[in-house]
Amino acid sequence: MRVAHRRTTTVRCLTALTLGLLALTGCGGPDDGPDDGQAATATATATASVTSAPPAPSPDGTAPSSGPSATAARWAGTKQFVQIDDARTADGRTYLSVRPAEKKPHPRFEAWVIVPGEGPYTEVSMTEDAQVLLSVPLGDAKHPAAYTQDEFVGRLTARSSSDRALLGFDLSFDGQGRVTRVQSLYTP
Repeated sequence: MRVAHRRTTTVRCLTALTLGLLALTGCGGPDDGPDDGQAATATATATASVTSAPPAPSPDGTAPSSGPSATAARWAGTKQFVQIDDARTADGRTYLSVRPAEKKPHPRFEAWVIVPGEGPYTEVSMTEDAQVLLSVPLGDAKHPAAYTQDEFVGRLTARSSSDRALLGFDLSFDGQGRVTRVQSLYTP
C-alpha cells in the first residue's frame, strides 16, 4: 500500500511540474515574452540550425540550387552591412545580390569609408513593403530620403560594377530572412 501511495504522489508531483512548466511557457501575456532582439536571435538560431544540414536532392536526382533560403535563414531577424553587386525585379519581387562588408568613419568628413567584403555574393529578396532610404551618391541628398524599390533598382543598376563596389548598405531582415529596409550610406 505504501508503494502505491509513493507512485501516486510522484505522478501528482510530475504532473504538477509539467503543468507548471506549460503554464510558464505558453500562457504569458504580450509583455511577458522575450524582447524583439531575443526573439529574433532565437528565431535566427533555430532557423540556422534547421538549415545547416545539406539540402536533399530534388526528385529528379539533380542537386538543389543554393538559392536565397540558406543565407536568408542565417540573416533572419538581423541587421547586416553589405555591398550590393546587382538588383533585379522578377515576379513582382525585388532581389538583391549581396555580400557582407565593413564600414568605417571617414577620417576627414562626416561620411563612411566602405571596406569591401570577400567571397561570393548571395541573392536575397525584399518584402513588398520594404523601406528604401538612399543618400549621396545613390540618392539625391546627403541625408537619407525615401525611394521606391523600382527607383532603387534603376539607380543601382545604372552605375558601373566598379562604382557599386564603393557603395555600402545597412539591411534589416525579417524573421524569414527577407529584406525589410535598405539604407545606403553617405559617401563623398
